[in-house]
Amino acid sequence: MNFRLVAAALFTFQFPACAAAQTPDLAAIARASGTPDIPGLKVVWLAPWGDLAKSHPWRNIIVHQTEGPAGSARGGAQAQSKNPTRRGVMVWVETDGTVYWAVAEHLVPTHGDGANRNDNKYIDNGPTYRQVVGNNSIGVEFAGNFPDVTRGPTEAQVAAWRILVKVLRARYGIPLDRVYAHNWIDYKDARYCEGCVLAKLAREWGE
Repeated sequence: MNFRLVAAALFTFQFPACAAAQTPDLAAIARASGTPDIPGLKVVWLAPWGDLAKSHPWRNIIVHQTEGPAGSARGGAQAQSKNPTRRGVMVWVETDGTVYWAVAEHLVPTHGDGANRNDNKYIDNGPTYRQVVGNNSIGVEFAGNFPDVTRGPTEAQVAAWRILVKVLRARYGIPLDRVYAHNWIDYKDARYCEGCVLAKLAREWGE
């Protein structure tokens, strides 16, 4: 009987330690360079991470959704990689959850429309109006809402985003309240709220 109690106690003590050991240290991974393996994410590195100290001083994250069909993230990311400052984003996410890191961290793609929303429809636009713009914000583009622009992200995209947003925030020191949907800061297509579901999820998931 005593042996069983001791064994049960040892199991109870060891199980949390094992579980903790299996939890990936995203904060440590986020400080890496090159093409690190990020548990839970399939990343295609078109532009490897460099020296973090030399990256652009990113302050915000803007979530975009492209009207391209499923499978279009790869082509968009490849075109972005060849011409990094064209209209587009740094990171693209396919409908199957594959993440394409397309642009080196010290380069600034052209995205956003100048943070022209000031009606406080979704959030308080006082801190965002003309301030959350492409040259201080990481753009993340989710593909696949074509031909129905109201189609939300896939389950695989949501699962990838849960990890990706934590990695981005940890790497660049971006607070949770600086994760924005494109529609929150810019007047966009009235048919749908671009990026709103994903930005809202990120804030609900919290730290």
